[in-house]
Amino acid sequence: MRCAIAWQVKLIRIKIMPKVLISDALSETAVDIFRDRGVDVVFEPGLGKDPDALLKAVNDVDGLAVRSATKVTGGVLDAAPNLKVVGRAGIGVDNVDIPAATGKGVVVMNTPYGNAITTAEHAIALMFALARQIPQANESTHAGKWEKSKFMGTELFGKTLGIIGCGNIGANVAERANGLKMRVAAYDPFLSEPRAVELGVDKVDLDELLSKADVITLHTPLTDQTRNILSKEALAKAKKGVMIVNCARGGLVDEDALADALDRGHVAGAALDVYAEEPAKAHPLFGHDRVVATPHLGASTREAQENVAIQIAEQMAEYLLRGAVTNALNMPSISAEEAPRLKPFIALAEALGAFAGQLTETSVQAIEVTYAGGVAKLNPRPMTASAIAGVLRPMLGDVNIVNAPVIAKERGVAIAETFRDAAENFESVIRLRIVTERGDRVVAGALFGSTPRIVEVNGVEMEAGFAPNMLFVANDDKPGFIGSLGQALGANGVNIATFNLGRSGPGGDALALLAVDEPVSEGVLKEVRGLPHVNRAKALAF
Repeated sequence: MRCAIAWQVKLIRIKIMPKVLISDALSETAVDIFRDRGVDVVFEPGLGKDPDALLKAVNDVDGLAVRSATKVTGGVLDAAPNLKVVGRAGIGVDNVDIPAATGKGVVVMNTPYGNAITTAEHAIALMFALARQIPQANESTHAGKWEKSKFMGTELFGKTLGIIGCGNIGANVAERANGLKMRVAAYDPFLSEPRAVELGVDKVDLDELLSKADVITLHTPLTDQTRNILSKEALAKAKKGVMIVNCARGGLVDEDALADALDRGHVAGAALDVYAEEPAKAHPLFGHDRVVATPHLGASTREAQENVAIQIAEQMAEYLLRGAVTNALNMPSISAEEAPRLKPFIALAEALGAFAGQLTETSVQAIEVTYAGGVAKLNPRPMTASAIAGVLRPMLGDVNIVNAPVIAKERGVAIAETFRDAAENFESVIRLRIVTERGDRVVAGALFGSTPRIVEVNGVEMEAGFAPNMLFVANDDKPGFIGSLGQALGANGVNIATFNLGRSGPGGDALALLAVDEPVSEGVLKEVRGLPHVNRAKALAF
């Protein structure tokens, strides 16, 4: 008997264990972390280079860990019905279709800090290589030449370094440049003045940076706003004799314009680690005597690869097992510490949204969420996203905590949050107000232990739990109504599990919320709507 029980438990554990596929070359430390945390892992480095095999392999996985080789397209996402998270071991997510992932409710994570030092050091190394012509001098010396006078370099000391993009990597470059006694100017629309002071950089606009910098290094993502940020026109504004370093993303520099500026001598030299098309087997700048080229080595150190592997494995495991969200590009972050506290409130917010959404039959103009009491001190973003998802799902179908804010924005639904220190009668209350073209609807809820409960509907106090199948009835508070409703349901074989009531006052508006064993059919609803004093009846599902 003991053996049978143990075997049964083992089967249950296998069934609920989340599964992750690693489809690119990644440190095996990541495999160990997944397994130690209780995640089933399939390690198939190189699978990302075989699209057909990848489509088959993702069929039953909960997580997909990749580097840059695997292309996570809409087709891959369609082939992975259980997929919950894509983890990119590194910073760039050009190979992941984030809008498609968001639409599917798949969280996309990266590791923005794991290779920051490595990439910053590579940028500094390339600056020195340009300034002292080290690759050219190395090749000449190996060839048995002694061309000492040919390779006259320039010092970086006292020169101005212009950093385009002063995030984590750019900040690391700035720190090292300050150590070299360079003057540092930074262009980054999101760089605050206090942060610029802390980093020891001058915050400037792009034109000022171009006119001042002796060396320009790029450390910004590739977006529609940054594509070709060093365009032909921008390079023309740059200081004559400038050196260009790009360890960020191909496409930030107009490569044809850069080639022309090098040929004309306006740009003294360029060092490239990234290219518009990779792998770059042929390129207009390859072979140019004032270009240093490396094959996307910015993150290629043992330390960086180990770091990003560890980070992505830990992040994905924490999400799959505990609901913690770290470094996500399409979902609010939830720390491992706050995830257990947030989880029941997220469920409450979504249930309230689903309740209000099912009662809403006209277009939603605004959703307002009020957090009162202890819940007001928690991270509101995942709760608000869950509430939005609950409201919109009955009307729009596949809406989830990941894509709900995006869908609301696309539909022009205004979102507002309010916070109050105290909640009447309860430790914490979430109140949801839905604004429609026909008026407002308000529903509030609280936790009884960790169980979500409704405590108010449209100003009427009532207390009710959520059940898979429910019936909502709005009626006039008149004698005999409860009996007639029960009789109508009983006559149609509808069994009542719970029956909860509320009213605005004697003889006023009243509400009934019933949990029933089976879905209420349209025929039964029609009969209930025909009862005396019934103003509205609606079947609900949770």
